[in-house]
Amino acid sequence: MEEEDGYVEYVLVVKRRAMEAQKILQCKGNSSALEDELEKSKLAEAKPSLLVKASQLKRDQPKISPMEQIVQQEKEMIDHLLDRKTLIRMSKKACDLIQKQWHIIVDGEDIPPPITNFKDMRLPEPILKKLKAKGIVQPTPIQVQGLPVILSGRDMIGIAFTGSEKTLVFVLPMIMIAMQEEMMLPIVPGEGPFCLIVCPSRELARQTYEVVEQFLIPMRDAGYPELRALLCIGGVDMRSQLEVVKRGVHIVVATPGRLKDMLAKKKMNLDNCRYLTLDEADRLVDLGFEDDIREVFDHFKAQRQTLLFSATMPTKIQNFARSALVTPVTVNVGRAGAANLDVIQEVEYVKQEAKIELRQWPSMAGKDQEEREYAISSFKSGKKDVLVATDVASKGLDFPDIQHVINYDMPEEIENYVHRIGRTGRCGKTGIATTFINKNQSETTLLDLKHLLQEAKQRIPPVLAELNDPMEDVDAITNASGVKGCAYCGGLGHRIRDCPKLEHQKSMAIASSRRDYFGSGGYRGEI
Repeated sequence: MEEEDGYVEYVLVVKRRAMEAQKILQCKGNSSALEDELEKSKLAEAKPSLLVKASQLKRDQPKISPMEQIVQQEKEMIDHLLDRKTLIRMSKKACDLIQKQWHIIVDGEDIPPPITNFKDMRLPEPILKKLKAKGIVQPTPIQVQGLPVILSGRDMIGIAFTGSEKTLVFVLPMIMIAMQEEMMLPIVPGEGPFCLIVCPSRELARQTYEVVEQFLIPMRDAGYPELRALLCIGGVDMRSQLEVVKRGVHIVVATPGRLKDMLAKKKMNLDNCRYLTLDEADRLVDLGFEDDIREVFDHFKAQRQTLLFSATMPTKIQNFARSALVTPVTVNVGRAGAANLDVIQEVEYVKQEAKIELRQWPSMAGKDQEEREYAISSFKSGKKDVLVATDVASKGLDFPDIQHVINYDMPEEIENYVHRIGRTGRCGKTGIATTFINKNQSETTLLDLKHLLQEAKQRIPPVLAELNDPMEDVDAITNASGVKGCAYCGGLGHRIRDCPKLEHQKSMAIASSRRDYFGSGGYRGEI
């Protein structure tokens, strides 16, 4: 049968409904796919690629002027210096193990943990590089515990044998504090200091000043703000020192006499000083500067961080520390007043008239300030082989390469002996100290020497071994302070009733009261 034009085949109703439903589903599917594409496009616009992000940031970032870049860098430096959080977290067991290993005795509240490397102390990179250049790659015991304490802002009493690099313990934090103050608010002419170090002798003050300068130079070269240091000592024209003060000074290293003079004449003030170090504090007190130091305290206008360093710790210094420091942490490396174990001690009995004379050896000595400085520089540079000096040279001066110390006369006080022999055997090196003794020395002094040699496991000469030693019968008895020997000077060979240091102090007090009665007064010769 032929098909007619326009004929449409009949489709069952059920089938037509199924076909319509299929069309509807297909349309919905296409619409959903379109919506998904639109959604993906929107997400792509909302979350651009990293490359697009970088382009946008570069296009939208405001231009920063060179001055604003400097301000931003300084802010980052301040954030680094202001970081007063715990330097490192450590369990008590780990702390005790390190302290035992390094023979460190610590006393106080909330003691910061010891740190065995400089990097973890968060010192600025220029300082770390300078330490490495000086051959200092590992902290000494006093630095292991002392630096974390000071960097935490605590008052501290530091006790360690001579030659243990105590100077760096207070110099490095001092530089960081001065830098922090300068970045927060730059110093203006006539202002300062922020930090003050007081030393008992001009020579020690100059030596400390030179250490400070060694670290200020690389800090400045690395882009940190310039810090100015001042050496404030007697025997030098005051006008040159005042010129530094007029420009604004950050750090002052001073002797008590000249410092007291400048403060009294209002040439300098301590209104902004926040950091005070008393180096060789036992010598400051012994030399009669205690009243001068207390007068210096009166010039502080705000709270300060106070550090006290000493190789010995007699009772008088302990009392002074209690009145000058606030809840201090005491860091003790070895017994206070003990001899440096790196020094071989030789003791010879020689009659006064038969003592060896130094002949044909290029030597130096000096009395006035210029001669003293020339003598020390000649000795340090190797131009002269022998330096003949009084006890002034034993007060903290650092001669790294001294091989031999000769005590031509045994000092009356055992503390002076410890300081003298400490000029050798420094920074881990071994040295020799030879001491001449005879009947001119008191039996008390010789007994102190005998016990000091025994403690350091040194050879005891027969003349000392034969001495009648009353302390042997009471060797296990401790005094009221909980230590053996003398409670006043720390000598092991006598009790306080026989203390030569105490007798000397009494004589000095009587002589001073007589001078005051006759109206002498005035500043000491240190100025």
